[in-house]
Amino acid sequence: MHQRLLEHLTTAVVLLDEQLRVRWLNPAAEALLSVSLSRAGNTFLECLDGEEGRISTMLRQSLRDQHPFTQREAQLFLSSGESITVDYTATPLSARELLLEFESRDRLMRISREETLMARQEMVKVLTRGLAHEVKNPLGGIRGAAQLLERDLPDDSLTEFTRIIVEEADRLRDLVDRMLGPNKPVQHGPLNIHAVLERVRTLLDAETGRVALLRDYDPSLPDITGDESALIQAVLNVARNAVQALAEHETAEPAVTLRTRARRQFTLGAERHRLVCEVSIIDNGPGIPETLRESLFYPMISGRAEGSGLGLSISQSILHQHQGLIECHSQPGHTEFRLLIPLDVSGEHSARHEHGGQA
Repeated sequence: MHQRLLEHLTTAVVLLDEQLRVRWLNPAAEALLSVSLSRAGNTFLECLDGEEGRISTMLRQSLRDQHPFTQREAQLFLSSGESITVDYTATPLSARELLLEFESRDRLMRISREETLMARQEMVKVLTRGLAHEVKNPLGGIRGAAQLLERDLPDDSLTEFTRIIVEEADRLRDLVDRMLGPNKPVQHGPLNIHAVLERVRTLLDAETGRVALLRDYDPSLPDITGDESALIQAVLNVARNAVQALAEHETAEPAVTLRTRARRQFTLGAERHRLVCEVSIIDNGPGIPETLRESLFYPMISGRAEGSGLGLSISQSILHQHQGLIECHSQPGHTEFRLLIPLDVSGEHSARHEHGGQA
């Protein structure tokens, strides 16, 4: 009876002996740890050697002292090569048995991270609009005064200086407009995301011949609803950054991969969507410096000396107009930007918090 109850729990439960070998685990543990009871029975779980052996050391100490403990946000490295973040509780049942309860934290951490991204983007939008208002008003006055002054100059040779004032005022105005991002509502319509990616690939191929542009498409993806030109701009900004980073650092065999996947019952921020289109732009460059990762989508932030720092900010704004967002995961040799676009953007999705569904 007790075993049947444990088998139906969504919490992952593992029973270990005094040597930390598996005596039993429920289906939730099999799914979380990517192992089966028939394969893992009477063996030591390699993932318990995580954090440089600290986890197994703490488990042995718990058995020895007969004292339960809970560890938050521990990193487990699975035999598949993946890593997961979990909370776990170890409870000694006797001197020869230890019960482990695991709860995955990856999904909750990702949702929290996405909500933070969205809140930051909204804050940046408000601040940028305020800055634009404060800058553009005096710029208009400066430009107008320079034009009036030009009419009254006694010497035509002096008009060169007033023209410089007008041109620089226009340049600053254009910069502020670019900081604001797209200023027109997106024109939603059915489109094939692979047509968007092929257009981007053609544009990049014309700009560079050294970087390999690879495809990894999911042909089963249905059409999405969105603004084709806006999405081309969003993808192009991200992909062009990847190509430029590879070119600047002279990466051996530089490559950018454009990949598409479908994600079902996927949570973006606090909203759950039945189906989400995931577009990944992956490069094998040096990675993004740690100091830039938190502020990557802020305007005027760039890791390149000649970069404007507006491309990623504009791309994030475009994705928000499609009720999506952009995530970034980077380490040396592998940087991945994921553009997540709900396929139920027309309003079919149901707002739902963490309870229910997978992501």
